[in-house]
Amino acid sequence: MPTALRSPAALGAPAGLDDILRTPSAPVAPPLPVRARGALRFITCGSVDDGKSTLIGRLLHEAQGVLDDQLAAITRESRRFGTTGEDVDLALLLDGLEAEREQGITIDVAYRFFSTGRRAFVVADTPGHEQYTRNMATGASTSELAVLLVDARKGLLEQTRRHAAIVSLLGIRNVVLAVNKMDLVGWSQARFDELVAAFGAFAGPLDFRSVTTIPLSARFGDNVVEASPNTPWHVGPTLLEHLEAVEIADDSAAPFRFPVQWVSRPHADFRGAAGTVASGRVAVGDAVVVAASGRTTKIARIVTMDADVEVASAGDAVTLTFADEIDIGRGDVLAAPRARPTVTRRFAADLVWMTDEEVEAGRRFLMKVGTATLPATVTRIADRLDLAWLGRVPADRLALNAIGRVHVETAVPVSIDPYGENRATGGFILIDRATHATSAAGLVIAGLDGARDVHAQAGAVDPAVRAWVKTQQPLAVWLTGLPGSGKSTIAALAERRLVALGHHTMLLDGDNVRQGLNADLGFDAASRAENVRRVGEVAKLMTDAGLIVLVALVSPFRADRERAAGLFPAGRFMEVLVDASPETCRARDPKGLYAKAESGRIVNFTGRDQAYEPPTAPALVLATDEIGPEIAAERLVQAILERIRTQPASALAAQL
Repeated sequence: MPTALRSPAALGAPAGLDDILRTPSAPVAPPLPVRARGALRFITCGSVDDGKSTLIGRLLHEAQGVLDDQLAAITRESRRFGTTGEDVDLALLLDGLEAEREQGITIDVAYRFFSTGRRAFVVADTPGHEQYTRNMATGASTSELAVLLVDARKGLLEQTRRHAAIVSLLGIRNVVLAVNKMDLVGWSQARFDELVAAFGAFAGPLDFRSVTTIPLSARFGDNVVEASPNTPWHVGPTLLEHLEAVEIADDSAAPFRFPVQWVSRPHADFRGAAGTVASGRVAVGDAVVVAASGRTTKIARIVTMDADVEVASAGDAVTLTFADEIDIGRGDVLAAPRARPTVTRRFAADLVWMTDEEVEAGRRFLMKVGTATLPATVTRIADRLDLAWLGRVPADRLALNAIGRVHVETAVPVSIDPYGENRATGGFILIDRATHATSAAGLVIAGLDGARDVHAQAGAVDPAVRAWVKTQQPLAVWLTGLPGSGKSTIAALAERRLVALGHHTMLLDGDNVRQGLNADLGFDAASRAENVRRVGEVAKLMTDAGLIVLVALVSPFRADRERAAGLFPAGRFMEVLVDASPETCRARDPKGLYAKAESGRIVNFTGRDQAYEPPTAPALVLATDEIGPEIAAERLVQAILERIRTQPASALAAQL
């Protein structure tokens, strides 16, 4: 029996349009046996009041997908909420919310299942109102075909264009242009041909593989299931005939991707990675790689709730066990070694912006991709899609329902694919850090660091072994503060004390790294961000070597320091504010920099030309207005010793 579903589904060289646009006189392919086709997930979309809910209701009714009691119920509801006079309003089958029925519109995404003798279907009825565009994108993210409705009287509206663009961005390549309400234009072939031509002129850049055009009346059922005598000039298929026969590209050949949901360890003798195969297939004995770390192993078992299986394919929920003990956790992605995803912290993406508050460069979010959730920043807004002509125009912000190209930077490397190549690992959402509301749906275009085909190479000695050899817990200690606050002096004294205690250390001082590694950088905001990025990457490598690394760097911008902190595992980064008033720092002026800045010989000087953003929750504050460098250094050493004692050498040895 048909089942009603409502779900907040998560996001997930072309032929020319003249080659793929099906004209009314095009021949119809003979129907294929049902066994040759899988279930079809499709979406109905378009502008408000174009008849989407009515069309699906008609499909369900004509395909015998409506139970007698359901039909009786909507017959009664039609007297109260209906918009079709004395006729049964089939749209009420989909509009389940009270507000939807009162207003005669769709608000939520409604999912329905039905089947015929030839195929099974899951259809998403999505809202047409602009304010509910996010719900339309939700429905499209899991669909394989789109039925784009157009009111024959109104033609192509802005929301029609917006939905067509979103359908294309979300990777749907098969489209039905359903020209509805043809009965209200006298079944005019000229009007139908006019709208088909207008859509063809608009949709050329949208990369659709096939566009099938059908004139219909959803209210009266013309050309929905049965061919209509009102359109003798239309020799193409009815809507249901097309849905039953259309062939969707097989995605089973996509590379193997397995986002790890969690690590299952019910007892000491079993450890496996649980999740759902996002794309491709994997078999027992296949080699796999943890994309981020580069660790390779082979599949030992594929465990399901019922029994072990030899092969798992896209959509299968399984637990994988491995031939070797490998470090793996939630958010990691397993892949085929010869077809790996891109692992990067910087990438370009298209965003569908979903909130009233506009987004500008520098805005920070939580990003959810696959099973991973991590901090991310929109670092640049490159352009915005103009829906009138599908061209891109320069933009520095995105408003509600805008579609734009942006650059995103994540706190730690993330495993992704271009959305056009793999929807499973190319789609993501951005979440507001304060409200936890979904702010945008994103589609990966490409990595920005040129490292798409450069992958992590696993070594024979991992960081835990190096730390165990040095009998210490590695740690990055990041001292930040105004120029002249005492960072370098305190860090040098603290390092000397740690070495005297037998610890292995390294000091990265801001002035010293600018003598070599960062000699090419200036002092503008972008250069300072790159300065912090490079020092953070070096500090990460040094902690991987088992060292206690002290960084003495002005690093004036909070977001830059947070990105650096994101490089390190939990507990391995310690932010220290060396706090002194601007007046104290000017009075000290140990290198004469404040004097040069006052005379104009130095520009972009923090504390004068550039603002300093102190940490919001530092692990330690050293108020050097009140204490001398020796006392500050001793307090820093004690804080470091306390931090590294939380995981002694014996715990490190247990990791081996």
